[in-house]
Amino acid sequence: MESSNAPNAGIGREEAPKLQIYPTPNTGVSPFWRDKYEREAKKYWDLFYKRHQDRFFKDRHYLDKEWGRYFSGAGRKDVLEVGCGAGNTIFPLIAVYPDVFVYACDFSPRAVNLVMTHKDFTETRVSTFVCDLTSDDLSRQISPSSIDIVTMVFVLSAVSPEKMSLVLQNIKKVLKPTGYVLFRDYAIGDLAQERLTGKDQKISENFYVRGDGTRAFYFSNDFLTSLFKENGFDVEELGLCCKQVENRARELVMNRRWVQAVFCSSGGATSSSEEASIKVDIFNQAIIEPDVAANTLKEPMNDSEVDMSEGVAFEMFGLSSFEDNEMIEVNLRDRSFKIEVLSKEYQHTCRSTGLMLWESAHLMAAVLARNPTIVADKKVLELGCGCGGICSMVAAGSADLVVATDGDSIALDLLAQNVTANLKPPFLAKLITKRLEWGNRDHIEAIKEENNEGFEVILGTDVSYIPEAILPLFATAKELIASSNKGLREDQQPAFILCHIFRQVDEPSMLSAATQCGFRLVDKWPSKNSSSPSESIISSWFSENGHEVYLPSPALNIMYFQV
Repeated sequence: MESSNAPNAGIGREEAPKLQIYPTPNTGVSPFWRDKYEREAKKYWDLFYKRHQDRFFKDRHYLDKEWGRYFSGAGRKDVLEVGCGAGNTIFPLIAVYPDVFVYACDFSPRAVNLVMTHKDFTETRVSTFVCDLTSDDLSRQISPSSIDIVTMVFVLSAVSPEKMSLVLQNIKKVLKPTGYVLFRDYAIGDLAQERLTGKDQKISENFYVRGDGTRAFYFSNDFLTSLFKENGFDVEELGLCCKQVENRARELVMNRRWVQAVFCSSGGATSSSEEASIKVDIFNQAIIEPDVAANTLKEPMNDSEVDMSEGVAFEMFGLSSFEDNEMIEVNLRDRSFKIEVLSKEYQHTCRSTGLMLWESAHLMAAVLARNPTIVADKKVLELGCGCGGICSMVAAGSADLVVATDGDSIALDLLAQNVTANLKPPFLAKLITKRLEWGNRDHIEAIKEENNEGFEVILGTDVSYIPEAILPLFATAKELIASSNKGLREDQQPAFILCHIFRQVDEPSMLSAATQCGFRLVDKWPSKNSSSPSESIISSWFSENGHEVYLPSPALNIMYFQV
């Protein structure tokens, strides 16, 4: 999108610097959302366990096979399970090892409650408590240097990289000098990382946010080794595990990759550093092959199991029955529309505002449904309609032609589905969807090919939220609006109607841009001048036999412009 200070901003043939109004890939999470995810991490994980309960991770029955020698031996073993979740590590452990006592903590109160309400929970074997490992001192819950084993299974990845050292320093306080940390977590190159990268959900290097607000870091062996070494741990074992998870019914194959390791306190290991190094090399040699081989490896080292249930694994990659979209039903007089939009749960990670149904669109659609004469037998253009297109679909019931536009191709794809699902002939044939970035000459010419006489009504709902986009918005509308007809009443003249909540752009800024592009404000609602409502074009829309139009928000405004 282009802009300048001229009335025809962005319309000229010469290219100007583009404004970032529509989303582009690989720009990452904004600082605002990055800070919000960090600040509200506990809330997002609590919602995670509210949704999934104990269905996300499978019970880890592989612990005995992978790490049995660390849990075996005479006498009691005190284990600290950090990030215990629903107890998928705890209960397989106490079932196999009668001398194991588990301290279990998580910073999600709901997760801790799931452990305490588990059918196998007993206070003689398990002690639970809520703890934020980055800020709460573990030694206030557990005696210093008393823990034999710390299990960290898919937990450190949920912590921002800047705070991982705080977690390791915390567990070191309660770990015996001869104790061990058993570690398993996501590895670089996992399919989940690839899909999150494609969805533009990167927070920082190898750190991403999922659609539900929870976060995941993907470890390399070098990063993990350095992290533990800097915090007083030596490597006992380290390896990369690769496995293909196949769903034959869906004909999908997922390449899963995770790091599995054992660490001990520096100077406290039973093995020499030379022996540990040899173990690392042998461990990796059995797993790490050239990229092509690694991606086709059918079974991982030691036939390791994948922790996530298959159904939820598909959900993580956006392939499950839990879709990212939801259906909204909009009832307008005698019509009912079912609009598919991005689910509220995922809207905070979406950079496209066009994948949601805004209150202004709901209001304007209600106005058009009650006042079909606004668009009757006219050519109508909607700017920035998003995926809902509810105003355009209502207008198609009485207009001669409706062109619904947006600059976001993803929103347009979903719009096309919604139009097809809600309109039937002959109304379906009246509505055309087109891509239009304001100020884009090629897009404007393509719209003119659909209608070279101009549009009598141009609609825009919540399209005025970016200050730099206001001039291109009005300039584009000026190019596409029909010429005035002196033989018509004022309320029948071609009009540009905007419905919105004032956010970053105030009314004076809107009026200034409108004037520069040759528009004048004819009416607005609500109006401070209530003495003569009969003279208001907009006010006449809001009352019919004493019944008011549905108003989703008292902050909404409507502005009525003409050339």
